[in-house]
Amino acid sequence: MPRVPVRTRRSAVPTLLAATCTTAAPAPTALAPTGAALPAVLGAGLPVPVVDGTTVPHANLDLAASAPALQCVADRVAALLPYHASVHRGAGYASQVCTAALEAARRTVGRFVGARADDVVVFTRNTTDALNLLAGAVPGSVLCLDVEHHANLLAWRGGPHRILRAAASVDATLTDLRDALAATPTALVAVTGASNVTGEVLPLAEIARIAHEAGARIVVDAAQLAPHRRVDIESAGIDYVALSGHKLYAPFGCGALIGRRDWLDVATPYLAGGGAVQRVTAAGNGAAAEVSWAPAPHRHEAGTPNVPGAVALAAACDALDACFDDAVAQERALSDRLAAGLESCPGVRPLRIWHDAADRVGVHTFVVDGHPAGLVAAYLSAEHGISVRDGKFCAHPLVDRLTGWAEGAVRASLGLGTTQADVDRLVTALHELVENGPRWTYECVDGRWVPVDDPRDLDPLGLGGTATGTGHGGCGH
Repeated sequence: MPRVPVRTRRSAVPTLLAATCTTAAPAPTALAPTGAALPAVLGAGLPVPVVDGTTVPHANLDLAASAPALQCVADRVAALLPYHASVHRGAGYASQVCTAALEAARRTVGRFVGARADDVVVFTRNTTDALNLLAGAVPGSVLCLDVEHHANLLAWRGGPHRILRAAASVDATLTDLRDALAATPTALVAVTGASNVTGEVLPLAEIARIAHEAGARIVVDAAQLAPHRRVDIESAGIDYVALSGHKLYAPFGCGALIGRRDWLDVATPYLAGGGAVQRVTAAGNGAAAEVSWAPAPHRHEAGTPNVPGAVALAAACDALDACFDDAVAQERALSDRLAAGLESCPGVRPLRIWHDAADRVGVHTFVVDGHPAGLVAAYLSAEHGISVRDGKFCAHPLVDRLTGWAEGAVRASLGLGTTQADVDRLVTALHELVENGPRWTYECVDGRWVPVDDPRDLDPLGLGGTATGTGHGGCGH
């Protein structure tokens, strides 16, 4: 991994930037079932209005879309901002501080995923950006499954690729993968770490072994896996991993691609511009213009980097790394409770891909008989203060298959800050919906279900925005 290009004294990096995020004892309402102290989450217990005119604590069960910031992540970014300056090649004190912080963040992210000593960490905008970057570096064909998020389904369409339909079991899917790789030469196998629809986790070490035996490499879309389970790419034999800060409690616009250097060092730069080059010459006196590109990671990081985003991502990695065992224990308990609650509710049908998946993260997707997914989500928010996600979750082929081409499904996702009360409130609200229907009247406006004459203030920040007209799920029955 790259060295920090500017040597500074230890005091050049403020203590708040260099220190590891510490865990904080949660409020009584957020105690983990294990009694563990987990990092504090911004917005936990946020009072939100409901349509009957009262307010309730926000039950945020939409963490698979974007997770809120950890308090220590926000604190570290706040400590950085007075020093904010352009990095690399800057002699100024603030520039050197930010350069040191950026390169320290690069090392932290690499450690977080168990990177090998010679792996490279490229900062990107998000997982989608990371996978599209890698797509430009693959020297051959790509094979992915049809259960993927669109980020890991569409990124490969610019080159040779094929899509393998997942079988009804993990074992059968692995057998089909072996056969597909034996039949056609493949450079890269692209798989999800944990499904963003069902939360099911694939056996990544086994898939890596299958890929390597066929002469292929493996990239893991870890957007949903990394916030919930430890990722160790060296021990699992994973070649590349892509992740997003906004899933990892660092919603400051940064992601990363981590993995083997050789493909990235010779690939066409992802963006052409400043910072990605070692030397540029103009044409003249019979000589052609020449560009000498830098090696990775800088080869693919043209332009001014998102230093606050990288520092935020590293802070989240620090905080999660310190509490993973307790966080996983909490999540498993709450996930089991939610699964049992959904199974107990008549007319609620949970969705699964494989009957033999050995593990799943706290992502639960379901349909409610007789109630469109968008209406269910609007009802939960407007009448109970519960946030979930509805639609097809940027995984259209999978959701179409699991729902029989319905308009979509409802997804509840758990994480740091989720409480037993949140889970129980969701299950109770679903029982009430099935038994009595909504108390309020709803209508479809520009593709989204909304309460008629919604009395809630949807612009508490006074920015003049509205929430209507932004949906993709539709309002069909």
